[in-house]
Amino acid sequence: MKTVLMVAEKPSLAQSIAKILSRGTMSSHRGLNGACSVHKYTGTFAGQPVHFKMTSVCGHVMTLDFLGKYNKWDKVDPAELFSQAPTEKKEANPKLNMVKFLQVEGRGCDYVVLWLDCDKEGENICFEVLDAVLPVMNNAHSGEKTVFRARFSSITDTDICNAMTRLGEPDHNEALSVDARQELDLRIGCAFTRFQTKYFQGKYGDLDSSLISFGPCQTPTLGFCVERHDKIQSFKPETYWVLQAKVHTNKEESLLLDWDRVRVFDREIAQMFLNMTKSEKEAQVEATSRKEKAKQRPLALNTVEMLRVASSALGMGPQHAMQIAERLYTQGYISYPRTETTHYPENFDLKGSLRQQANHPYWADLVKQLLAEGINRPRKGHDAGDHPPITPMKSATEAELGGDAWRLYEYITRHFIATLSQDCKYLQSTISFRIGPEKFTCSGKTVISPGFTEIMPWQSVPLEESLPTCQKGDTFSVGEVKMLEKQTSPPDYLTEAELITLMEKHGIGTDASIPVHINNICQRNYVTVESGRRLKPTNLGIVLVHGYYKIDAELVLPTIRSAVEKQLNLIAQGKADYHQVLGHTLDIFKRKFHYFVDSIAGMDELMEVSFSPLAATGKPLSRCGKCHRFMKYIQAKPSRLHCSHCDETYTLPQNGTIKLYKELRCPLDDFELVLWSSGSRGKSYPLCPYCYNHPPFRDMKKGMGCNECTHPTCQHSLSMLGIGQCVECENGVLVLDPTSGPKWKVACNTCNVVAHCFENAHRVRVSADTCNTCEAALLDVDFNKVKSPLPGNETQHTGCIFCDPVFQELVELKHAASCHPMHRGGPGRRQGRGRARGRRPPGKPNPRRPKDKMSALAAYFV
Repeated sequence: MKTVLMVAEKPSLAQSIAKILSRGTMSSHRGLNGACSVHKYTGTFAGQPVHFKMTSVCGHVMTLDFLGKYNKWDKVDPAELFSQAPTEKKEANPKLNMVKFLQVEGRGCDYVVLWLDCDKEGENICFEVLDAVLPVMNNAHSGEKTVFRARFSSITDTDICNAMTRLGEPDHNEALSVDARQELDLRIGCAFTRFQTKYFQGKYGDLDSSLISFGPCQTPTLGFCVERHDKIQSFKPETYWVLQAKVHTNKEESLLLDWDRVRVFDREIAQMFLNMTKSEKEAQVEATSRKEKAKQRPLALNTVEMLRVASSALGMGPQHAMQIAERLYTQGYISYPRTETTHYPENFDLKGSLRQQANHPYWADLVKQLLAEGINRPRKGHDAGDHPPITPMKSATEAELGGDAWRLYEYITRHFIATLSQDCKYLQSTISFRIGPEKFTCSGKTVISPGFTEIMPWQSVPLEESLPTCQKGDTFSVGEVKMLEKQTSPPDYLTEAELITLMEKHGIGTDASIPVHINNICQRNYVTVESGRRLKPTNLGIVLVHGYYKIDAELVLPTIRSAVEKQLNLIAQGKADYHQVLGHTLDIFKRKFHYFVDSIAGMDELMEVSFSPLAATGKPLSRCGKCHRFMKYIQAKPSRLHCSHCDETYTLPQNGTIKLYKELRCPLDDFELVLWSSGSRGKSYPLCPYCYNHPPFRDMKKGMGCNECTHPTCQHSLSMLGIGQCVECENGVLVLDPTSGPKWKVACNTCNVVAHCFENAHRVRVSADTCNTCEAALLDVDFNKVKSPLPGNETQHTGCIFCDPVFQELVELKHAASCHPMHRGGPGRRQGRGRARGRRPPGKPNPRRPKDKMSALAAYFV
């Protein structure tokens, strides 16, 4: 029988689809990469019996990046990134070995059915999967179709089975539009980001951002926030006056009347009107009106509206809300959550979706009433031609989902039921009064039929006091007329919901990428999220936007990105040429980049006012090896050392603490060493600031500490403190931390494996001798006689932490990152622990350890 390979976008999605199509008769096993499962069953395809093999990827298989030297900030002029720098597709997550996994599963298959998400990104992933599997699949007979695309909007039996019977082809144009966006964002973003990051971090010490990033969508998003900030700062309150009248309807009740002129900004004029009315004793009814009005039910729910409500009403950030929605989708609770459409197609089974909610404890009565009386066809919205609006696909309870997932699901379901309900109808009554020469009004609303507000009570018409029954010419006694002094108030900072609205209006980002752009400006420390999820720009965000306006306003205005988005959509529709759009856009931004570089002094003038120069920032910590003066440690992100005498800045490891290391000096350059630590239970290692930034040996890279230094004789180097190959990762070496006593630690210099060992030992040293079994370096350990754990109260022992049974009892593994089974291996896969006196040459295999000599440390991972 022939074999059909089917690929979904996420492991959970693959399992759900396979369960539906196989009717539960599938067998499953974990794939070689440990992240994706493979589900197998038999069935029919194209009228013949076949073996089905269902698996998945984990999002994008490949990512776009620059080749070689163009990835190194110090080697290349950022201007070269626009055209000269070659790019390549690399695996998005090399640890997953996704390409190899797909090739293993695709080998020998005859057909491939692509179940990726039905949006542009999904189409792009389709072709990434095809690039991996087509070369290893069986050759097709002449003219035979072997590639199929399933299109679906929800994980329901009906939708999945219908998609399987109506298979199409992947859309190459949509995939190309994603390729174009990726390349534009990479080239433009990297060029601007590299230049302004190096320029400003080299001059200022308190920017408190590890990256001064620029993005074609991110920067206009920040621009909206700063524009509102500027309006607030430039706002000048104005005083105005209003008249307020009170009339008595009977002895106990009264009405407050609103002045028809609303307000005046001249006190003398307001006083004149007050004088003309306050002497009057009666208010005469000029007119009455009673009109029946309707408050429309909502349009069907699309992504942008869901994100708006999640932020404003549920207090969830857009990215968090999107992650929850995607999880609800893959679990089958809602339809596909990324859609621009607010109009249901004519053939959509609205009653079927509504029946799913007929027994829900919160809204069963309303749903049954709707089904009995007949549903109201949803309002005609916008049909973007992508997916149906977001719809609940099966019933769920708060106990089943819990937390934010339940709150979002509840809103989606209530919104759906509301779209099928009647409009809210109410009666609006208005009475117009005349007091002297001035006119006043009061109005009230009375609900006739609540309609959709029964399921969405927060949308209900507010209760107002009922108005008295009266006719034209009736009079009421005036209680008082007074003049109130008020002031105009400034606008508030943008909420996330308002920002999402602006981004949608101006075409910045897509329904899928809007949350990412908002999250980026928060993570870059350009804005902070205040109460009410309002976005307040930081000094850095404000200065950047003002700087862009000063140099080239189009870098921050939404107009140019909106035009680019339109061109990308034309590529997706097959109406524009991929290469022409790419070339034209890059040429525009290249010219803008050169002008930006030439005019950077304009932005720098603004930076000088808001931030402190490096020389005036930080505290003295360690001595420079060139001038022997103290360098200052700048703790604000990115943490670094700066020598004001030499005018040199040295980057340091991030996300940890830095302190002076015993005033010891590097034997190569005479710089004082510093000690980086991630905490008492984590890793720590010394480093030379100069070597960390300028690797002294060919086999070292920038950003390596003493625990990776291959100096043959330095007492802090890998050569002197290295023990053996890491028990988890392939390239790491376990290195003794000489500063960790009396709670000694051995840590990998590549991954985050930490072994706590020999607690209360007086001294631990790495011996020059190696283990006969595994070739790891031996350790000489001296214990205090009172606290010695050694047999016979011995105080000294030399042995291998992998093989010595005495040491194995004294080693405890901590902080090991979870890894996939293919990396864990078993006794047959485990390589030798040979001591790394310097890094192993590429291609030279490690000696294998005997299978029966697996240590307790290594066995931990098997």
